[in-house]
Amino acid sequence: MEIPLLRDIVIIFVLSMVVVYVSHRFKLPPIVGLLITGVVAGPYGLGLVNALDEVDALAKIGVILLLFAIGIEFSLRKLMQIKTLVLLGGALQVGATVLIVFYFTYRVLEWSFGPAMFMGFLISLSSTAIVLKVLQDRAEIESPQGRISLGILIFQDVIVVLFIILTPFLAGETNSDTGPSVWRLTATGVALLVFVFVGARYLVPAILHQVIRTRSHELFLLTVAGLCFAVAFVAAELSLALGAFLAGLTISESEYSHEVLEHIHPFRDIFTSFFFVSIGMLLDVGFVLQQPWLILLITAGVLVAKTIIVSVTGLLLGFPLRTAIISGLGLSQVGEFAFILASVGSGYALLSANAEQMFLAVSVLTMAGTTFIIGGAPRVADWVMRLPVPARLQQGLYPVKGLDPPKTTSFNDHLLIVGFGINGRNVARAAKHAQIPYAIIDLNPDTVREERDCGEPIFYGDASRPAVLKQVNVAQARTVVIVIADAAATRQIVGLVRQLNPTAHIIARTRYVNEMESLYRLGANEVIPEEYETSVEIFTRVLVKYLVSKDEIACLVAQLRDDGYQMLRNISSAASLSVADLRPHLRDIEIAPIFVPPNSWLAGKSLAELDLRHKTGLTLLAIRRGTQMITNLDAQTKIQQNDELFVIGPPDKVIHAALYL
Repeated sequence: MEIPLLRDIVIIFVLSMVVVYVSHRFKLPPIVGLLITGVVAGPYGLGLVNALDEVDALAKIGVILLLFAIGIEFSLRKLMQIKTLVLLGGALQVGATVLIVFYFTYRVLEWSFGPAMFMGFLISLSSTAIVLKVLQDRAEIESPQGRISLGILIFQDVIVVLFIILTPFLAGETNSDTGPSVWRLTATGVALLVFVFVGARYLVPAILHQVIRTRSHELFLLTVAGLCFAVAFVAAELSLALGAFLAGLTISESEYSHEVLEHIHPFRDIFTSFFFVSIGMLLDVGFVLQQPWLILLITAGVLVAKTIIVSVTGLLLGFPLRTAIISGLGLSQVGEFAFILASVGSGYALLSANAEQMFLAVSVLTMAGTTFIIGGAPRVADWVMRLPVPARLQQGLYPVKGLDPPKTTSFNDHLLIVGFGINGRNVARAAKHAQIPYAIIDLNPDTVREERDCGEPIFYGDASRPAVLKQVNVAQARTVVIVIADAAATRQIVGLVRQLNPTAHIIARTRYVNEMESLYRLGANEVIPEEYETSVEIFTRVLVKYLVSKDEIACLVAQLRDDGYQMLRNISSAASLSVADLRPHLRDIEIAPIFVPPNSWLAGKSLAELDLRHKTGLTLLAIRRGTQMITNLDAQTKIQQNDELFVIGPPDKVIHAALYL
């Protein structure tokens, strides 16, 4: 028996595979590929999909699962770490964008109040999925611009729920006799909030604990899905999306939240794919072709306006102009949650047919350009910084209080550390242990405050500015270590340090090997590429496992680094290494620890009584007892509980011996 929907699902999946693959080749985000799939397969394209209502139902499931996952990932503890960026930065960006768009559409275009405000809601949202994916690929999540983007995006992801709730009010639907009353909506909302509070603390953890004890994958998945859709169903009068978000919140503080996300992600990705395809089906290609220049003009206006708004927000938060501009360009697109909101608004007739088509076209174009915009943002910011910009503007319109330079700034022959993430902290800890004088520059105001209270010689500022480097007497520094996540800023800082101090030994960290040559040209003495250093460390551990001597390993590692990692970059260059012989030694021999548990039958027995070599074919090398390593063994040495026995022998005999002992 033929199932009509199955044919359409197959068409969507196959076409999506092709289009998303082509999009990937052009470095376009997968979301854009799914939107294009909808355009091609929809009624305004080739008309390949007929079951539009059924696809729309699948899309609504995708929205529910997407908001459910957002609720799970939303953590109050995580929020408190960047609360200023989320609450203040997010409120400034969203509020300013909504007001500016509202003013333009209400006063200039003369729209009515509801549609004008609703368009402000739509344009204020940026793409969490695309921006965070690009920042992760560029290793810039922990960079200043990454932190600004993350804080504002978290606020947007939460405020979209409020926007969905307000949408019926903008349309005036709540006054309808046929619609639910305000009191009924309020009661539903209060009941949901009570459920979230009680469920998150008592009910849901208890249920999930009992389900986990069964070790049934199917039962766990059914329980999680049932919770998600049950709360969404109860909240349907208020908002399906809100119900799904609140269901996720009940799990967010549970110890099982990561397990739930792991199970939900595949289904979320599949059903949200239907959602983006369904949005693409709404786009009328003929409408776009009729007025392409107007669409491009509005797209450019949205990109410029949002860039300026986010940049000013970054300046008001105390960040330098360069960082603010990069953040602004990164958040200049219209995001995926705007499509969810638009689908809700369409049901209340808040968007005319032309306005909806214009919104869809502009949104798709801004999202398609995001990867390229973020990639070119540092160059745009550097160009702006070369203009005659006032010094106060360069450092932030409203500098963060409490970050004035320490009174003592007389550094000489010191180590300068730029960036105080994990690597910067480790370098500072080693310098302190070795009693090497050092100074630190970081662009995270919270970090500067906390570490200065702990006595660290840390300064707030953008190290790509000469005034900031001079503040820590860079001209007298012996060594400068640059360990920040921003590749463009790293290049700029290396060049600037070399200008200010021709004799300094500059060590720069980079994520990618293709950055090495440019950093060397700018004046770096040593460049540490993370992707190859990780490989070197892993292979070192492998060689140790194969009992290669430490001298040979050290020789190999030194030659790899001196040769600029050529062996890892080009496999044919492996033959040029002069290390004598790295073939695995003693292939059939393994050294392994065997733990003696409490109350073991081994405890109290001497080595003579055990006769390990005769009974197991292994030789006992040493015994670890607490913090003591016993290597001088004789026949009278006795085994004690909690000892760790280090034995050597063939791998198969080690396994059998572990079971025997």
